[in-house]
Amino acid sequence: MARSEIYQQLSVQLSSCQYPIHIGWNCLEEQQLLQKFVTGKQLLIVTNETVAPLYLNKVRQAFTSWQCDTVILPDGEVYKNQQSLNAIYDALIQFKHHRDTTLLALGGGVIGDLTGFAAATYQRGVNLVQLPTTLLAQVDAAIGGKTAINHPLGKNLIGAFYQPHAVIIDLSTLKTLPERELRAGFAEIIKYGLLAGGDFLLKIQYILGEGLNGASRQEWSELISGCCQIKAKFVQEDERESGSRALLNLGHTFAHALEAYTSYERWHHGEAVAIGLFCAAQLSYEHGIIDYSCVKLVDALLAAAQLPRRIPKEIDLHVLHGLMFSDKKIKNQRLRFVLMKAPGNCYLDSTITDECLHHALMNAVEGD
Repeated sequence: MARSEIYQQLSVQLSSCQYPIHIGWNCLEEQQLLQKFVTGKQLLIVTNETVAPLYLNKVRQAFTSWQCDTVILPDGEVYKNQQSLNAIYDALIQFKHHRDTTLLALGGGVIGDLTGFAAATYQRGVNLVQLPTTLLAQVDAAIGGKTAINHPLGKNLIGAFYQPHAVIIDLSTLKTLPERELRAGFAEIIKYGLLAGGDFLLKIQYILGEGLNGASRQEWSELISGCCQIKAKFVQEDERESGSRALLNLGHTFAHALEAYTSYERWHHGEAVAIGLFCAAQLSYEHGIIDYSCVKLVDALLAAAQLPRRIPKEIDLHVLHGLMFSDKKIKNQRLRFVLMKAPGNCYLDSTITDECLHHALMNAVEGD
């Protein structure tokens, strides 16, 4: 068994609850840490076909004295749906789990969202622990209590705010992450850099300049911890996304529409976010609030991470525009976009005209 090492413990402090975020190496082998957040003698581990062979047995070993059941789902955004949610409910009911059970979400953002929504709704709410194994989930999806499933007409339209009892981030899981998945997760790190600006953005630029494959253990620890701190700050200020927390959706109005357009099959979520970040920069430029050097900065960051940045030519922009109206930030029937005045200075804007949006989208389409 590898020696576990806690790099940092953060805390999310809300009016209704507080919970820790443990960040470290080999945490999934730290049995006492895992046991600490299981409230009763029953638990259900929800994972997927990719993660299960790698980490399921490690987690199960901590719970030999518990009733420990498992659900193994297919892997992919396309499976974040009612059918997968029902599979979790079926297991909870079949194995007679009570209100003091704990659900452990072992996987990426899809598993975290599905398990979180199941925990929020089974018997009106049971204990939830997030064990994120992808970079995207570690820096974003596992923190903050957003849970949801997708609907054929839009992403994350059916869900609930439901905070976990704890988030345990084992950075060792990044070693088994495919490179494409790692780079997709880095899109969210770039998003945090654009939101925070300053030293954190400089750190991201430095690491990208050196190359992701050469990033040290310490650098990964600092990056992921920094993202978690930024996310926790937004969540503490605005738990239910009625104000400033919506800024965390920088690029996501475009990304969600692109994912829906392609039936969640073409891109990983982070890849769609990367294109969305470039679109948000273009829209900020078209709206006249940044100069083109900021667009070039975003483009360079995404290129250094080897992420897609342009809308494919075959995408019908009018259809894409229509899909944006499933966005949850809509208020008074108007789209609201997260725009940048500069790195570290973002805001919500509901004054974007159709003409301005269309010009931005046109300029974000890939060239010949």
